[in-house]
Amino acid sequence: MMKRLLFLMCLVCQLSAFAQNNVSTIVDANTGESIPYANVKIGSTSNNVSNGDGKFSIPASAENASTEIEVSYIGYETQRLTISQLEKKGFIIKLIPGIYELNNVDVSDKKQDVAAIMAQVKANLKENYLTTDTPSKSTIFLREQSNFKAKQFNLEIEKSTGFSKSKLKEVNAELKRFTTGMSKTPPKEFKDFLGVYSSFVSKKDDKMVNSSKLTVLKATQIKDENKSVSIDQVEKTATNLFLKHLDTTKFYRIKSGWFGSRDTISLNKEFNKKRRNGEKIKKDEPKNVLTAKSAIFSTQTTTNPVYGTNTDFIRQTDWYKYTLDGAIFSEDYKLIYVIKFQPKKGKAKYEGTLYVSENDYAVVKATYNLAKGKTLGGINLKWILGIKVFENVSSGTLIYKENPSTNKYYLQYANLEDGQYFYLNRPLKFIELTDEDRDVLELDIKAEGDILNKTEYLNLDQKEISQSEFESLKEPDFKFIKINKYDPKIWKEFTTLEPAEEMKQFSINVD
Repeated sequence: MMKRLLFLMCLVCQLSAFAQNNVSTIVDANTGESIPYANVKIGSTSNNVSNGDGKFSIPASAENASTEIEVSYIGYETQRLTISQLEKKGFIIKLIPGIYELNNVDVSDKKQDVAAIMAQVKANLKENYLTTDTPSKSTIFLREQSNFKAKQFNLEIEKSTGFSKSKLKEVNAELKRFTTGMSKTPPKEFKDFLGVYSSFVSKKDDKMVNSSKLTVLKATQIKDENKSVSIDQVEKTATNLFLKHLDTTKFYRIKSGWFGSRDTISLNKEFNKKRRNGEKIKKDEPKNVLTAKSAIFSTQTTTNPVYGTNTDFIRQTDWYKYTLDGAIFSEDYKLIYVIKFQPKKGKAKYEGTLYVSENDYAVVKATYNLAKGKTLGGINLKWILGIKVFENVSSGTLIYKENPSTNKYYLQYANLEDGQYFYLNRPLKFIELTDEDRDVLELDIKAEGDILNKTEYLNLDQKEISQSEFESLKEPDFKFIKINKYDPKIWKEFTTLEPAEEMKQFSINVD
């Protein structure tokens, strides 16, 4: 009895120790360097990917000493071990480069050259990636991050007939705190959500129509509500700073830039209950679900090899120069061609690497970034509207996985970055609506800097469902759990992406 009690106590201690150290790291056995974006299968159902630092976490639901973990990565030998064995290794998994790795493959001896390979890739795009009209259901985890970095940021009152001297001093002090805070501690925002996303593409009136439904299991948000992470939010925040100081009994019209607005605003509570942005507010509008679905759909479409805006290097083969960089084997011993690409024509924007399966000429992985001197365009209305924006950051890592039941590839993982340079110099006026002498408040907004957005997408599984099952799915709205700092306990029951150190270290100061 005593021995049994001691055994149970030891077991509890081991599980407790594991619960405190459930973040594991995947590294190269020879170099010790971390291996990002490796496939991690936990048990029989949970599929994950290591983050950019080679780290992954194990959900509490899988915390069993005998649970098996399978780690695989192109060019390395697949490793399988139990959680108990992982603990003994200090939560470090060392992958051994495959002895079958081919550093200098002469592809001409294998009946192919790089032009022929890319021709086959292009010819097989629809067969490999376009889905049927059968609905599918996926469990998707999405993480979005926004950074706002201002090189200069000023809000200045040019004219005021509506504020007393004391009120004007109070408003100026608040504007100063706002701009100083934006410059000293650039605002960031992190959103995580996990949900079941069901969709299918059908043909209606000779047009392809996408239908989707989303049930969110959990969602969190880390954001300082007093700071803005986009140009629109900057202008909105500046507007709100004024609104709370205006006369609540009066109505105002906003004029921004050269163009006036027909929006009527007031601090009258009953008026604002009925209207939002000049329109009647719809009851029970599933705002968060619509936004989340849009984020998933945007990620899937921009990265689709057949038509995605971020993947023209896969299909526009005459725009790019391709170079064979050898070949390696996948975890299931399929030959994978490694192909470098760079712009050949002016229309081409990207450079990077493709990993192409010899078996079916599917791109199973791609890494890309904007080539030197390239941008994705933008708008320059500096002299008309006081706005200039151009996209100067675009990069990503994409992993496509084959669904064995359909033989079609779907986006399993994406790590995307996009960024814009912005310049904003525009007046903002609040004009009282009255036939008599009216109050006029003029604010000048001047800002210049960069906005960087990051998106991580993980499709944990994908399976087909029937049309009737799709139709029966409900789509309730959800609310983000507002947190001040990342808390792994919130996600302990779920399979999610391990966050980078930047997110772990970020916190919101609550006064």
